[in-house]
Amino acid sequence: MNQFSRRSQEKELLDGDSIDFNDLSQNLKELRFINAYLGGHRITLKGFKSLSAGKKKISICEIGCGGGDNLIALDNFCKKINIEATFTGIDINPACIEYAKENLQNRNIHFIIEDYKKVVFQKKPDILFSSLFCHHFSNEELIDMLQWMKANSNLGFFINDLQRHPIAYYSIRFLTKIFSRSHLVKNDAPLSVLRGFRINEWEKLLKLSGIKPVQIHWEWAFRYLIVYRNIPM
Repeated sequence: MNQFSRRSQEKELLDGDSIDFNDLSQNLKELRFINAYLGGHRITLKGFKSLSAGKKKISICEIGCGGGDNLIALDNFCKKINIEATFTGIDINPACIEYAKENLQNRNIHFIIEDYKKVVFQKKPDILFSSLFCHHFSNEELIDMLQWMKANSNLGFFINDLQRHPIAYYSIRFLTKIFSRSHLVKNDAPLSVLRGFRINEWEKLLKLSGIKPVQIHWEWAFRYLIVYRNIPM
């Protein structure tokens, strides 16, 4: 069977329980570079703009925040255009949160070490989002995630994740083999593409989740931006 016909079920090394902190730090450092220079932050900002238009005060929460680079990019943007924003990052891995805090540069970002499903907000954030997080989960787990994001956001949520495509797979495999210093990135970057999605799979997941109305945008380089906007009753 063509390896691109279905999502891979192989787990990434990053999902393991015992990762050396130095190895994890190098992995997060390189992921930050990938997000900055291969369009990841641009897509995250696009998702944020689509839900925050006209707002001058807003709360944002990322699930699976990793090293916090997405939140830093959003903080920079909000400061630039004078949006008063509060940020929360949720990650189940304490080492990721430790790394994130070390790289905050005195920013006001609150972090929670927890499985996102167990988090109960005193006040729901206006916007929930995830970036390169969904592909770590099974289709069944994603249905629960989509419903949780809908139930726990005021304005809506957006998702930035990978398209499963041969060009994306072979390109990132080549680039990480040549330039990466992280064995985690070398293994997980191409595998994450194989765990990524095609548009019909997103459409099916969203339908099964009862999430509508929703927009699905293809973005360079080989990602999808999913945007759900809550419509007040």
